[in-house]
Order: sequence, then C-alpha cells, then structure tokens
Amino acid sequence: MQNRVFVLDTDRRPLSPCHPARARELLRTGKAAIFRRYPFTIILNGARPDADPAPLTLKVDPGGKTSGLALVQNSRVVWAAELTHRGAQIKAALQKRRAIRRSRRNRKPRFLNRTRRAGRLAPSLQSRVDNLRSWCVRLRRLTPVSGISMELVRFDTQLMQNAEVTGVEYQQGELAGYEVREYLLEKWGRTCVYCGASGVPLEVEHITPKARGGSDRVSNLALACRECNQAKGSRTAAEFGHAAVQAKARQPLEGAAAVNATRWAVWRMFVACGLPVEVGAGGRTQFNRTRQGYPKAHWIDAACVGESGGAVRLCAAHQPLQIKAMGRGTRRMVNCDRYGFPRGKAKQFKRVRGFQTGDIVRAVVPQGKKKGVYEGAVSIRASGSFKIGGQVDGISWRYCRLLHRVDGYDYSIPPGGGFNSSHGFSRGLP
Repeated sequence: MQNRVFVLDTDRRPLSPCHPARARELLRTGKAAIFRRYPFTIILNGARPDADPAPLTLKVDPGGKTSGLALVQNSRVVWAAELTHRGAQIKAALQKRRAIRRSRRNRKPRFLNRTRRAGRLAPSLQSRVDNLRSWCVRLRRLTPVSGISMELVRFDTQLMQNAEVTGVEYQQGELAGYEVREYLLEKWGRTCVYCGASGVPLEVEHITPKARGGSDRVSNLALACRECNQAKGSRTAAEFGHAAVQAKARQPLEGAAAVNATRWAVWRMFVACGLPVEVGAGGRTQFNRTRQGYPKAHWIDAACVGESGGAVRLCAAHQPLQIKAMGRGTRRMVNCDRYGFPRGKAKQFKRVRGFQTGDIVRAVVPQGKKKGVYEGAVSIRASGSFKIGGQVDGISWRYCRLLHRVDGYDYSIPPGGGFNSSHGFSRGLP
C-alpha cells in the first residue's frame, strides 16, 4: 500500500486524504484533476463535501542526515516520507568557497568588520531547519493538520551519564535502558565493536569492566556479540587488542550533535506555526516502536514519536515517499580557476523553452532511434536537446511535457513496497 492521496476542494482547502483507488476513480470520471505530483494531490471539480475533514497530526523525527515525516489520522499512518538533508554538501561547498576567498584576500586584505547575529546556526545546520519548515508549510496547505509531534532530543544525555538522578519517573523504569541502547546502536553502527559482526544479537558491554573500576557511564559502554563479550572476560578493550574502541567511545556522535544543535530552532519554528506541539525523546521513540514490534526506519520512528506514538497502526506494505534536498541551483555566475579567478562565460539561460534543470517531465518520442516513453528529471541545454533521468540524452523539447516543476527536492518511491524496499523512481499515480 502506498501513501494516501491528498485532496483539495475547489477553493484549494484541504480535505481528508483518500485511498489511491478512490483518487483513480475521481480522475477517471472527471470529478477531479491532478493538482500536484509530489506529494500526489488532486483537486475536486465539484462542490466541497459537507462534512469537515478529520484532523491529522504531523509527526517528525529530526535526524542528522535523514528526517522522518508521518501524518497520523485516528492512530493510523496515512502518509509518510523520509527527508534526506544536504548539510554535508553545503559544508563542502562553503569550505571550497572559503579556500578561494582566503587566497584572494591574502592578496587584497579586507577589514574584519563582519558580525554574526546571536543564535546563528551554521548554514549546514540551518538547511535542516529550513527543510523541515518548508515541508511543514507544504503539508499544512495540502492536509488538515491540527497538531505537531516532534522528537526534541535524540538522547537524554543526563540520564545516560548519571542514571542515579531523580525527579523523572521513567528514569527508574524500562525506558532508561532503551535510551542508552538506542545511543549505543547509533554510535557503533549496530555492529560488534570487536569482530564487526552485524545482524546478530548484541549485548551492552563495559569497555573497562566494573571489576576493574569501570563505571556505567555511556562513554564506557559498547556493543559486542556474545562470543566476543565472553572471550574478553575481565580484560579492558586495550588488553583485548582493541585500543581504538576506547578512543572512539569518548568521541561525540556527529549525527546526535547536529540534532542537538538544531533541536530548539526546530521546536521554535513549529511553535511559531500556532499549532499544539508535543515533544518526546529518542529513547521513548524506540521504546514505542519496539513494544509494537515495528522495524527500524526513519518514517516509522516519526510515527512512534512521543506519548501518542505508543499506539499507531502501520501497514507492512506501506511505501514512504523518499525526498532528497537538492538545493535550488547556485548563485555563482561563473566558474573559477585554481587561483580563484573567474574563467569562462557567465551563465545565460536558466530556462529553455519553458523548462528548467530539475523539472520532472514525460517525453513521448514517436519515432527514430530514441523512440519510446521517458520520464524523469530533465537537464536542459540552450540548443533545446535535453537529457532525461540522467541517462537518456538528445531528447527534443518538443516531445517533453511538464509533470512537476523543480522545487529544490528530488522524489522517489520504493518500487516493491514494504518496510525493507529499495528506492526507485515513482511513476504515475500512487
């Protein structure tokens, strides 16, 4: 089963999402038209239904590289997506630009008269906040969202570092163990730190055994398979021949650091929307997901966020929409040589024959060597001979029909469905 289809009335007001079969029937009979391809949305040609739409809750699991999104209606997930951020690409681009500018400014220095506003986030982190804001606004326009639930902290670091603190009820219960285990699974990549085995039961192991003065702090914990844990015995990781394990245990988790750096900015952004905001910790998310027997996935984590995530219904064949942030081009007018000076001509065309690079098009070539039907993102040329899907080249603009205007994101849907499907390009109506 794929995502439900978003529905708008004739005044572009959001209604409750409908089943894909219902959307096909409305399109076939002419009672609706396609409004947007990604996420797939139809607009009714007739009158608005009398009944008010059932409200939905937007649930978000912010991540360092990928964030999960889910729309829940009456405890049932009706739409889900995984949003891949481009923070690493932004950081690499800024480092390249800095190197070029530094070279130029060594030849022609400038005064240090620039200031940064208080609370400023690095561009690679701010892009994560902007991506979530963009999709929050977009989903509110297309669906009757009445509340937001987000994971505010990836890990409760105070609880993990000092499990004896008091004042919070769940610290004395089963949730404390889920908080620590979720952190360790993320930290060590769900593999044994000694033999690298994956897909086997893993045990929480003390790098420096408690019998040798080791503590229960998370910086002294790792994951090991049963065989390695028993073979290590009362030796330290260094004595067992793995001194690098202790060094890595003290290093911060990069993904968790990015989430913690942006968590309050994301929270303030959601609060500014004017909707009720529920928050939860990553340990509770895993606790809810494990209790209900759901596998690990970003969109499933989003559905299980917070107290309301303790009882959600998922379909095993659900196909979440895969969204990848691509940016909206570049502000650089010309390329630079290795010394930082401009080379070549300034870019001249952003659109050719009404098409822009990144637009999703459908081309029907009736004859010739390229005869066939092609669908995908287009790369334009001033000559009008385009490249579609990154593979098929030399398609004339005359055969192309616009399906989805470029909006800074790339879209795909797992072809086979289910929790463990691989990614593939989406074709047509869900």
